[in-house]
This record gives sequence, structure tokens and C-alpha cells, in this order.
Amino acid sequence: MYTPSQLDVRRFFCATYRQWQAGAALDPMQKLAQPWVAEHPEYFAELADEASALALEYRVEDGQTNPFLHLAMHLSISEQVSIDQPSGIRQALELLAARLGSLHEAHHVAMEALGEMIWTSQRSGLPPDGHAYLEAVRRAATR
Repeated sequence: MYTPSQLDVRRFFCATYRQWQAGAALDPMQKLAQPWVAEHPEYFAELADEASALALEYRVEDGQTNPFLHLAMHLSISEQVSIDQPSGIRQALELLAARLGSLHEAHHVAMEALGEMIWTSQRSGLPPDGHAYLEAVRRAATR
């Protein structure tokens, strides 16, 4: 299994942005990422400056959002939906998107649940609880 480093992820999103802006061909993975990059113009300046992007540190404690983590979570959720793993996430996210009127906003709600699952797993030392994640997205979809 390929596990990219933090720098690999940053390079990937910077290259995707650069190639998209230049009208250059995108590879298949970049084609999946580009629509999410386009949804976040607030990140364009950071994506345009790869050297700075590679050096920056984002601290939640300082109220900073890591654009690379955020975009990677969009990709992760898209992949989960495409293969319906955890089983039921596709339907839950579709219902949530319909309720909110926006797939993008549905992703942001799912990100909160995904982040909570990862945080809980890291704190407890237990494997990620996909069922709890799915249930959180389902609850948000049916509120």
C-alpha cells in the first residue's frame, strides 16, 4: 500500500493546482482532486507557492486550518463513497448532501465525523470505529 508523506501530499496538491491553472493535462488522481481544489479558492495562494507550502506548519491550537489535510479528507471521503466503505457511507452522504443542498457541505460535515473517529482512535489506541463514523454521518443526514 502506498503511504505518501506529508510533503508528498503537499507536492501533489500544489502540482494539481499548478497544472489545472496552466490548463495542462492532469493524471487520474489529479482529476479526482481538482474539483475539490476548485471548491477552495481560499487555498489558492498556498497551493501556488509550493516552497512555502512545504515549509509551513499548521497548528489547530492557533486556529489554523491545514489546507492539505482538508483537501486530502475530501479525497478520502470521495474514495469511501466510490467503494461504499464503510458499507452505507454512500447512501448516508447522498442523503446528507440532499438535506444540505450541497455535496461540498456534506463533505465538511462528514469530515468532522471522520476527524472525530481518527482522534478517538489515536487517543484510545484502538482501531478506527467505522461504525461510529457512519452513524455520525447518518445522524447528520436525518436531523
